[in-house]
Formats: sequence, structure tokens, C-alpha cells
Amino acid sequence: MKGTFNPDLMAERIESLKAGIISALSFSVVFILASIFNQFLLKEYFIELYSSSIITFNWHWLISAGIAGFSGFLFGATYRYIIREDKNPHLKEGSVLAFGLARGLAEIDIGLNFSDSVFPLTVLASESITGFAIAAFTLDWAIKFGWVKPFVGTRE
Repeated sequence: MKGTFNPDLMAERIESLKAGIISALSFSVVFILASIFNQFLLKEYFIELYSSSIITFNWHWLISAGIAGFSGFLFGATYRYIIREDKNPHLKEGSVLAFGLARGLAEIDIGLNFSDSVFPLTVLASESITGFAIAAFTLDWAIKFGWVKPFVGTRE
């Protein structure tokens, strides 16, 4: 409890909150654009997804959008701690793939209950990876311009 009110620790938490918000916003924008693209342009090619109501614009979609935003927030807060001040591209790529595959494979797992076709579900999974990649790019950009400070580790 003693370390909870440490000013350095509170500053790090605020930076993580900023990273989470930036990531949530960027991931949500990707989710909304991908949903619109799927709804209006890919609907005729992936009828399995739409006949089983996996992707529709209703309250289910709003819940999915909320989950996407929360996933983006968690990614942003975690990504800041993963990359620290390192210049290792494998950390960045690995974190994007870890989050993207976890979300994407869950979509495939649930989607297989509604459809026998895997290909349209892989489109959804690739959207998750793309969304996290764009969120990572946005966070890297925010760190570069000083909107978010990189995590430097403990100073003790």
C-alpha cells in the first residue's frame, strides 16, 4: 500500500491510461471501418457470416464494438510496457500477433458454431491482427511525438 501513492508510479499509470485510450480509439476506428466494409462490400461474398447474424448492425454489434474498444485499451496499456524503450522489432511484432491471434482465433472458434466455412472467419481474424497493428503504429507515433512517454522501468 505504501508504493501506491508514489508520484513516479502515478505518472506511469497516467501514461498507461493515455496509451490505452489512444489504442482504444484507433482500434475502434479500425473495427467500425471494417464492419462497414464487411456489411456493404463483402456481404455478398461471405453470406455465411450474415445469414447466421455474426455481423449485423444491432445491439450485438454495439456490444462487439465495446469489446473491441476495451481490447484496444488493454492492448495499448500492455504494449507500452512490452516495448519499453527497446528498439527490438520482435517485441512489437510479437505483441501485435499475440493480441491479434488471441482475439482472431476466438472469433474463429465462436464462428465455427454458426458456419462450416473457415475462410470468412479468417477475414475476421485478419481484421483483428490489422487492428492491433494499426493501434501499435498509432502508439508508436504518439510516443515519437511525445504524447505518451515510453515506459522506462523502475527507478529504484
